[in-house]
Amino acid sequence: MKKKKALGRGLEAIISEPMPTLEVPSKEEIKGEINEEALERSLQEALKNPRITLWSPEAAAVLRYLRKTIPEFSISNEASKLLEKAIKEKYPEIWDIVKKKLKELE
Repeated sequence: MKKKKALGRGLEAIISEPMPTLEVPSKEEIKGEINEEALERSLQEALKNPRITLWSPEAAAVLRYLRKTIPEFSISNEASKLLEKAIKEKYPEIWDIVKKKLKELE
């Protein structure tokens, strides 16, 4: 039997049972069900610290390769553009609400 590597598995590396998968609400479930308190806290946290951390060796390798081969390439700028596009496409209702609320806070 092949032993699973622990690196990169987080808490699952310690606990023998597989971690449950997180169920993401569908677009239909999100529509009209915005938790205003959670939205307000999320906006404040994002304004205070807009940095997020991701774990993807493949994405990291591609972006680092581009940084080494393209002058003035910015990993942060490219990752931001790609992530924002993906989030906007997957959660357009929440994206529009967040954009509107951020403009109101300016």
